[in-house]
Amino acid sequence: MILKVEWGSPLLTDAEKRLLANALLDFSNERFILLSESCVPVYNFSTVYSYLINSAYSFVDSYDEPTRYGRGRYSRKMLPDIKLHHWRKGSQWFEVNRKLAIYIISDSKYYLLFKLFCRPACYPDEHYIPTFLNMFHGSVNANRSVTWVDWSIGGPHPATYGADNITEGFLQSIRKNETDCLYNEEPTSLCFLFARKFAPSALAPLMNLSSTVMGF
Repeated sequence: MILKVEWGSPLLTDAEKRLLANALLDFSNERFILLSESCVPVYNFSTVYSYLINSAYSFVDSYDEPTRYGRGRYSRKMLPDIKLHHWRKGSQWFEVNRKLAIYIISDSKYYLLFKLFCRPACYPDEHYIPTFLNMFHGSVNANRSVTWVDWSIGGPHPATYGADNITEGFLQSIRKNETDCLYNEEPTSLCFLFARKFAPSALAPLMNLSSTVMGF
């Protein structure tokens, strides 16, 4: 079945849950990551696999934003099940382990509240999973994404990079990023495994650099 979705539509979260449910059918799958067609890896497969399979935590961006773009999207119609202090926002590009994936697809009670009361300018793909995990499984979430995104231009969409932007230095800057994070409760500079947003024109120069930079 093909599910047609649009940016900001509640159907996006329906699609995410269906993708998880389908991936869970393969019992050998232990980690599940949502990426888009504009995402690229910044490390090779063995590095990505080791990073995720050895992590004690899942990687879901989940934070309290006290503005109209965060708490301002909360609806009191979700009471008493979802309270304002439960409400979280985060990137839709998540990574979860098998146990959390099962919890997410099994939930219907809280997801129904989002379908009913999280409507534009509230977007379930930015709030449902971050809020649900914050309520019940926050202790096993790293509260960060492993997908790098450039929001420096402002506005509702991140910067898009094309062929002219792709250099070895640019990819290395994403890897280093002058940012430290926690991995299994220890500080690390390896925080991002993927990056977005890349235009189709970036494909050829990315492929040219794949062996020298990413070890493909």
